[in-house]
Amino acid sequence: MTPRTVASALVLIALLTAGGSVAAREDDDAVALALGDSVAFGFITQAGYEYGDSDNFVGFPDYVGGLLRLDVVNASCPGETTSGFLSATGDDNGCRPYRANFPLHVGYGATQRGFATNYLRRHHNVRLVTITLGANDGFLLLRDCASDPNPALCIQAGLPALLARVAMNMQTILGDLRETGYQGVIVVTNYYSLNYADAAGTALIAALNGAIVAPADSYRAAVADLFTAFGTATNTPIFAGNSCRAGLLNASPQNQFLCDVHPSQSGHRLIARAVSRAAQRSRW
Repeated sequence: MTPRTVASALVLIALLTAGGSVAAREDDDAVALALGDSVAFGFITQAGYEYGDSDNFVGFPDYVGGLLRLDVVNASCPGETTSGFLSATGDDNGCRPYRANFPLHVGYGATQRGFATNYLRRHHNVRLVTITLGANDGFLLLRDCASDPNPALCIQAGLPALLARVAMNMQTILGDLRETGYQGVIVVTNYYSLNYADAAGTALIAALNGAIVAPADSYRAAVADLFTAFGTATNTPIFAGNSCRAGLLNASPQNQFLCDVHPSQSGHRLIARAVSRAAQRSRW
């Protein structure tokens, strides 16, 4: 081998190990596995024909992949609950009909649980797992109480059982992931408030967040605190705690000054920064 050949080989090796664009994607490239609901999916309400191609939906996992130089495998499903994640017959808030009609970012069989555990057992290049679940469990309670003569009392009565179920399901999910032998970083996200000036709604989110992250320490999972991140970003006189007014949520197609519950791209980038910081603090 000539000196010039040796030099060329060393340059190529340096580029490959530096993670530059010269390197082609390989099966052993480091991966972030994203699990969860419509927030992780990058869902957009009333997107019409866009639902036919999952590449139209960009969520925070894509930004996390860029920040941490990881390939992304996104198994999230819009409408997924903690129970639906675990069982094909668990409570569902729209994931199963969505999967029946539109493609996900990755296809799989009965449950996200099955896909996630099989993927972790077969792929030892996963460096990060993110989990965003629990909001749809809460939405089901709100839906069931909407027709009650006193919705507030109905929600109050149903809340303890909801929180206990979410905490138990999250414990099962984290336990299942660790039982695969995966010892890498797991980041559980909590949820943001749509309007921090709404004391009652924000209190419900805070209570749900407590149940979501309750088992995290027991399974060496870090927490990405989206609740605080959005609260800080909206804590100005102009935004007044309103996540929609701060541009962090998707605008309604009918009224651009109203929003639905899903993050805008600005919101997803904010979430990605919170997730990346949590991952890096967790021996990244």
